[in-house]
Amino acid sequence: MSLDRSNRDAPVITVGGDLVYTSAAPLHAEVDRILADKPALLVLDFAALEFIDSTGLGVIVHAWREGQQSGTALELRAVPRFLATILDMTGVTGLLARPLGDPHADAAARPAGRG
Repeated sequence: MSLDRSNRDAPVITVGGDLVYTSAAPLHAEVDRILADKPALLVLDFAALEFIDSTGLGVIVHAWREGQQSGTALELRAVPRFLATILDMTGVTGLLARPLGDPHADAAARPAGRG
């Protein structure tokens, strides 16, 4: 993982290798640190991503959800085909397409059966 803050309004986190249970915590923490500054946009660049599990997917959803609450849009950049397929199959693509400040965003981000 690397961070580019050269554009303060749109920091870029580049994620490489495997984004899995054992490696997702640093990305989660970095997302939280960045969102605390409330940039207009947070970019997650996946050009070097090789594998992702459900924990990694959860970090993407977390970044989107927290961005919705802080007024920060989320952009996924250089999404590999396997990740695009996973995002589509899990419905995350539709979630990420929701406009910033969507009043239904919180309900959509919660697992079914939880209130």
